[in-house]
Amino acid sequence: MARSEAELNIIDNLDARAMDSSQQMTAALRHHWPEYLMEAWGLGFFMVSACAFGALLEHPSSPVNRAIPDATLRRVLMGMAMGLTAIINVYSPWGKRSGGHLNPSTTLTFFRLGKVKKWDAIFYPLSQFAGGIIGVLVASLALGKLLGHPAVNYVATVPGMEGVAAAFIAEVIISFILISVVLRATNTERFHRYTGLFAGAMVALYISIEAPISGMSMNPARTLGSALSADVWTALWIYFTAPIAGMLLAAEVYVRTRGARNVICAKFHHQNDHRCIFRCGYKKS
Repeated sequence: MARSEAELNIIDNLDARAMDSSQQMTAALRHHWPEYLMEAWGLGFFMVSACAFGALLEHPSSPVNRAIPDATLRRVLMGMAMGLTAIINVYSPWGKRSGGHLNPSTTLTFFRLGKVKKWDAIFYPLSQFAGGIIGVLVASLALGKLLGHPAVNYVATVPGMEGVAAAFIAEVIISFILISVVLRATNTERFHRYTGLFAGAMVALYISIEAPISGMSMNPARTLGSALSADVWTALWIYFTAPIAGMLLAAEVYVRTRGARNVICAKFHHQNDHRCIFRCGYKKS
């Protein structure tokens, strides 16, 4: 274990100009593959949870669905379940180590902010996409026809009755607000340990009030995982563009108002003894 940490430090401190692109890629895979798998596992777990609670709350034969006829109340309960799932992910040992992004939009935003290295910014999203797809497939094996019922539909995210334009704007707005809160919390000494709680609370709130407009995705990997199993491709472009646009815009606003130096690390939770593979300001303190 000590040798692994020593090798990691050598790679992290090595001048990238001394390595060609293929060497950098190989080094990233060799030293950071555990974090890539953790990100895949985290989103996979999130999708299994979403599918399970989706079937429990929305399938017509579910006793919970029959006991709670109010769709709004069921949506609030779904939001609470998924918010708690997000919090568990961030504060789990693996979430503390990988950073708990679980979202290509989040990883690319921290890449824009200079906290994530190039190859990590490639392998993190690939892992997240793989995790989202596998998570829904695993849930399909466990739940069978329950998950495929039209009322559940593999918890696919599609635009609501307000249409495509409203869905796009809503996804931009919720993504912008989420990453704005994350950046302000994680870079404030008083609040940084609670960043995961803030993020989970916002997921719960968004599902409760925004889901009827866009399905509440904020995450291309989350949407693709459901779309593949459901074979539903309605306005898929929204969920690949709006979350990224919203988060990058939030990052731009943060940099212009607070300064790039005030972005300390890409982790949602850094108050732990797990290694950090990012360009981390905490290492210098």
